Amino acid sequence: MKRLIAFVATLALATLACGFGINLPRLETGPTQTVTVSETLPDGDTVAEVSVSMGAGELSIAPGAQEAFVEGTIKYNVEDWKPTVTNQAGKITIEQGQRDGISGLPNNDMVNEWDLKFGDAPMKLEVQAGAYQGALDLSGLALRRLEINDGASEATVKFDSVNPEEMDEFRYSTGASSVKLEGLANANFERLVFKGGVGDYTLDFSGELQRDATVDIDAGVSSVRIVIPEGMNAEIKVSGGITDINTKGAWTVSGDDYSVSGSGPTLTINVDMGVGSLTLESK
Repeated sequence: MKRLIAFVATLALATLACGFGINLPRLETGPTQTVTVSETLPDGDTVAEVSVSMGAGELSIAPGAQEAFVEGTIKYNVEDWKPTVTNQAGKITIEQGQRDGISGLPNNDMVNEWDLKFGDAPMKLEVQAGAYQGALDLSGLALRRLEINDGASEATVKFDSVNPEEMDEFRYSTGASSVKLEGLANANFERLVFKGGVGDYTLDFSGELQRDATVDIDAGVSSVRIVIPEGMNAEIKVSGGITDINTKGAWTVSGDDYSVSGSGPTLTINVDMGVGSLTLESK
């Protein structure tokens, strides 16, 4: 959390530098308060639409809700950050107050901890976050669509078991961050779009690929690591200005095309990178 606070402070100072001499106060913290989240779905074959929006803090998402579809707690000690929860016939929004912009420099005692669990109903999930630390365990959740947008983050998203629903699209957009996506074959997506800025990104396609799938990766000045498990069919096409490409494992190389052979569905990955490094691992 201290690393996160340091980064938020840097952003705040940059805002101050552009603010024509306007003094930026310290964030006022108070007693830690807790909001309890417990949201149910209407009867019937409802596909839930869930939106989670937070700024700087810590976010944990996992399966395992027991009494409701979305359960959990949100702890905070900045009064302006008090979250709101709305539920309109299965359209559930959990949103931090004053999420956009920085109203002051953070203190070391800043608290903004979101701990959420989801049930097993089909859903479309959107996560919006700023400078945060994220641990998103989406293993086995019934995701039909997934979108994650974050700023300066340190995040891990994992799929340790197969998504029982076919996901049309998984979109991830991030900035100056460190992101690890693990067990991606289990996500059961048709298309994955990953956009990164300046950062360190790992996309690990371990798991059971359910069908042919396409991945588009667009990254700037970054380090990208792609992991393909042994026995999976994968074709990777590389474009852009990148010249630093490292391979580990039994890859077949033809110009800017890299492939490994296996059985079952085929994973096609298009990589467009500027300055940076790309590591391809088959293991």
